[in-house]
This record gives sequence, C-alpha cells and structure tokens, in this order.
Amino acid sequence: MSGTIKKIDPESVEFKEELEKTIKFTDKVCAQFGFVYNPDPEINQGIQFGLTRNKLIHGKRYCPCFFVTGNKEEDRICPCKPALEHEIPTDGVCHCQIFCTPAYAASQLKNEEIEAVVHQHSRGLSAEECQILLNKSDIDSDELTALIEARTLGMVDFKIVDVREWMEWKMGRIAGADHLVPTSSFFQTLNEAAIGKDEHIIVYCHVGSRSAHCQRILTDMGYTNVSNLAHGIVSYGGEIVRG
Repeated sequence: MSGTIKKIDPESVEFKEELEKTIKFTDKVCAQFGFVYNPDPEINQGIQFGLTRNKLIHGKRYCPCFFVTGNKEEDRICPCKPALEHEIPTDGVCHCQIFCTPAYAASQLKNEEIEAVVHQHSRGLSAEECQILLNKSDIDSDELTALIEARTLGMVDFKIVDVREWMEWKMGRIAGADHLVPTSSFFQTLNEAAIGKDEHIIVYCHVGSRSAHCQRILTDMGYTNVSNLAHGIVSYGGEIVRG
C-alpha cells in the first residue's frame, strides 16, 4: 500500500519554493477577481499546500478537493470554472473555501464574533447579532439562552415552540417557551397557536430529532424563519420550568 502513495515532503526545498509560487498565484487570483481569502488561515494554508502538491505531482495546480482523473473536461484547475461562474457568485465562496467575496468573509467573521460572545458570555448580543442567529437553521443551548435574554430586554422577538407531548412538557420545559404543539396533534395545535408564517420560530424536543422533523414540515408549509434547537432540551443549560 505504502509503495503506491506519492509522498511529497513539505519540508523539502522543492516544496517550499513551489509553495511560495502558489501563494503568489492565489494572491494574484484574489487581486484579479476581487476575491479575498477565507478568514480561517488554516483553510487557506491547507488549500495552498494541496495546490502545491498537485503542481509537483501533476504539473498543474488542480483543485485539491477533487480527484485528478486525467480528463481535461472534468479536472478542475484553480481557479476552476464552476467556482468562477457558479459557486462564488451564488454562495460567496468556492467549493475549496479559499476564495470568498468580501461580503462572505465579513459574514464569517461576524459569525465567529457571535460564537465567541454566546459561548464565552463576554457580553450581551446586539440586535443585529440576534437576527443573524435567528437566521440559522440550527442553534445550540448557549445561543438560545442568549436569545432569550435579548428577548427579555425587548431587543428581538420570536416564538419558542415545544413539540414534545403534554406529559414531557409538565415534567420540564424551557423557561420562556410560548407554545406546546405536540407531534401527536401537530396540525390541530399549530392552528390553535396562531403563529404567523413570517414570525421567527425556534422548535425543540427532547434530543432534537422530532423538532428537526417539525422544522421541515413548517418550512414546507411556508413558514419562513424556523430554527431547531440542536440536541434538544437535554442539552439546554438555561432555566427549566416544571409542573
């Protein structure tokens, strides 16, 4: 097995010299197309290493996230056509994640700042940060705790919907939960809850699976802003109400 592996020594003079050329190449791509690097330097370094390896082995800087097949129509040479024509214009970032639009990079930095705030409890969320969190498909315990605190301060509005059964609700529910909409009578109780389709909704259950299913149903029904508490109430570190 080891005899078939093409080994490139990243400490070799050859690799280091080619790596310098690759870095100048990716710098040039950014300048030419108005891209910026990913805010995560480890991603950029990993891709630059992969491009360098492919240049030394195959003679061209093929995208390291794809197989090099020898088929000129399929093999991606950086910066590849799909990235330039579809991925970056649509998603703000290429498949390999190294090249981004300035807007995408800024949003990533903002998300990292929010993550630091909610997990280190260094300060409260701003109104803008609340909206960014509510646009996430999945949120965690610390994020929900921070959002509930912000809602108490009148900075944001959303509904927390428990999709477990009545017995589970009585045994313990998240303080601030607005509605019980059990999966066993989901559509009837959802109608009774009278939640607007444009309201922000956070659903939760015991471990996150039932609520993820309800999230998909709500989205299919036209509800536009539905988040799921990943891992459910068992992961929640905030206040629990019983009875």
